[in-house]
Amino acid sequence: MSALPAAPSPARAAPGGALLGVARGLAARSLVNVTRRPSAVVPTIAMPLFFIVAFSGAFSSLTDIRGFPTDNPINWFMPWAIMQGAAFAGMGICFGVARDLEDGFYDRLLMAPTHRASLILGPMLAAVVRVLLPVVTVSAVGFLAGARLTDGPLGMVTLLVAAEGFALVAGLWGLGVVYRIREQKSSALIQVGIFVTMFLSVGQTPIDLQEGWLPHVARLNPLTYVIDMARAGFVGPITWADVWPGLVAIGVGLVVLGAWALTGFRRLVR
Repeated sequence: MSALPAAPSPARAAPGGALLGVARGLAARSLVNVTRRPSAVVPTIAMPLFFIVAFSGAFSSLTDIRGFPTDNPINWFMPWAIMQGAAFAGMGICFGVARDLEDGFYDRLLMAPTHRASLILGPMLAAVVRVLLPVVTVSAVGFLAGARLTDGPLGMVTLLVAAEGFALVAGLWGLGVVYRIREQKSSALIQVGIFVTMFLSVGQTPIDLQEGWLPHVARLNPLTYVIDMARAGFVGPITWADVWPGLVAIGVGLVVLGAWALTGFRRLVR
């Protein structure tokens, strides 16, 4: 009698299901670590709240300048603060991956019989969920402090899309760095890259009010258009012209930095 064929492994029997299942498991592990390491998530909420208080107070007179898009400083700075929180949400998942690489746990993940794409998809799913913390918390504080939507609930939709997109882009940037350096000290480089990009945009001042070389850099900075999309519902009626450049910037960022993360991952598993 011929031998019975060996049962296929779950990864081979249902590659799509196994991929998503493992990715969800890694995302859940990343989210559980938030409760075990509160210091890893505090900046995601604390820093954006600090920016609202500090900038809305110290730079409130900006709104008196002729041509400034709004007369409410909270409306200007709250979306930017949420984008800061989104950046921390994306970077936070990278710090966890760096920790796993240092303590050897990532080697065990690489040896597991599943599609390796799940090792990238899992952290990205975690970033999508983690970004909801600053969106919900900072929005609640901002509205209590006087922020107002200028085009109805659609303004929160564009803000959420911008925050989610930026969190994913920041996460891919960070993963590419972590896969190459493979140590927690990579966090410094990740943060410098994100913060330089943020401060050389329209985070604090509109392009038309910037001087010197700053407006030229801001126009070339893709994040400028993502922040414009995030603010669209807080400085006037939302138009397609406010939204499509931000969507294109997010799409290009996902492709370019996705390739950056993927090539780093391939170097890691050689």
